[in-house]
Amino acid sequence: MKKTAYLILMTGLLCACSLEEEPRDQITEEQAFANSSDLFLNTVATLYNYIGGNTDGQGLQGTCRGVYDLQTFGSDEAMLPTRGVDWYDGGIWQAMYKHSWDAGHELPKNAWLYLYKVITLCNYSLEKLEQYKEMAGNMNYDAWNAEVRAIRAIYYWYLIDLFGDVPLITSTDVVMNKVTREKRSVVFEFIDKELTDAIPNLSLANSVREGDYYGRVTVPVCYFVLAKLMLNSGVYLNTTDIAEYMERCIEYCNDIENLGYDLEDYYDNNFIVYNENSKENIFVIPMDKHLYSNQQQNLYRSYHYRHAAAYGFTGENGTCATLHTLKVYGYGTHETDLRFYTNFYFGPVYDLEYNPVLDRTGEQLVYYPDKVEMDLSFSDYVETAGARMKKYEVDKVAPKDGKLMDNDIVLFRFADVLLMRAEAYLRLDKASEGQKDFDRVRNRALTSSWRALTMQNLEDERLMELCWEGWRRQDMIRFGHYKSLYQGEDYDEPVDESDGHTTVFPIPADVRALNAKLTQNPGY
Repeated sequence: MKKTAYLILMTGLLCACSLEEEPRDQITEEQAFANSSDLFLNTVATLYNYIGGNTDGQGLQGTCRGVYDLQTFGSDEAMLPTRGVDWYDGGIWQAMYKHSWDAGHELPKNAWLYLYKVITLCNYSLEKLEQYKEMAGNMNYDAWNAEVRAIRAIYYWYLIDLFGDVPLITSTDVVMNKVTREKRSVVFEFIDKELTDAIPNLSLANSVREGDYYGRVTVPVCYFVLAKLMLNSGVYLNTTDIAEYMERCIEYCNDIENLGYDLEDYYDNNFIVYNENSKENIFVIPMDKHLYSNQQQNLYRSYHYRHAAAYGFTGENGTCATLHTLKVYGYGTHETDLRFYTNFYFGPVYDLEYNPVLDRTGEQLVYYPDKVEMDLSFSDYVETAGARMKKYEVDKVAPKDGKLMDNDIVLFRFADVLLMRAEAYLRLDKASEGQKDFDRVRNRALTSSWRALTMQNLEDERLMELCWEGWRRQDMIRFGHYKSLYQGEDYDEPVDESDGHTTVFPIPADVRALNAKLTQNPGY
């Protein structure tokens, strides 16, 4: 699928054009659905153009100011400090760090519009598949219908995770200003049923071998999302009665393992250039500088200007680790977790030939991880504070300032499956069973000491293993640590236990302005 799914982008299919226009970049419906092959390309394959992106607010990962940023910069994992005249941006990044966002904040609005755009496209595709069912043939119809329904369900999962109660729209024949929000629990059940119903008609293919289903929603992708859904059931359903859901989480994790997934021998292998053959990566955004326009902007945002220039790229000198992340990794101690060296640049900076990179004064550029704070405007470390994102191997020939990399962006991987299963066992008071999975992840990372499987150790392990992968906000909420507002930068002393309203984002003000029937989340 890496060679086919992203090739067709029919941007005109859902455009509202006036009768006077004569668009030359669009095709008619008769052309789009002329035969079975075109039907597939313009109902199923075209949806994969939206998993990644190249502009703000688009894609599940790789771009800025959207879903990934809400999950990452709304957590204690990473931050975008104000660096003098850089990165204030109207206070949006400080608001993410302080949990002081409101309904007018740009990031929730971008995420809401993007997620519903893809859901609308899925609804359109499902209707066209039904309309041209005879052309598709029964076998193709069942498979294609299941794949689109599964994609739509995954996007609804992101929506309930971020916003709680959301409109449940399954048709394009909807008057949008009359739509109301559906209970989170109802959408939870919808997602569960849609994915479960889709599985029998989806491919069992996994990412061990690149092929027609690489980068597509297959059975293991559905199992992964179902496992996440079950693991977070206590949050989504507002219940402590979660034993049944933990058992189901374990079953889905078992199913994924039985399909041939395993840990890579080396942690770094999952993020190298040309990482298509990882036996660990379950769902990715395929990247190919010659075929696709998807971008990986997260490294670009993090590099110091001179650091990026040494690679032949451009950097924005922004993103870095928080002090809490440093503490969890054991930075500055004799027991620093080895994954810290994969995930972060810190200390003296070198180019790819190991020559020193010089700063603006002509001295060697040095990153100072422990000098970071939210506002560095009057700091001596305004440009150099913070450990920077490193996770993905540098693609030496990546154009677009390094953003068109050939490292596929990892969305779901097997190490997370092991940690999910360990957690499900732990929540069932079966820590000894979960310890095995916990140890597998830690042993692969060559960690310095054995740790018992406890809630705190597991939460810390997830941060170290999955840093920069967009899970931290969700994890903090599930472990009950997201509602605390912290004093200073050390994250040790909670000063105000809020009502927890920030565990969901506000329904965007601009969206509500168009539909008075959309109620707001409490606290906004």
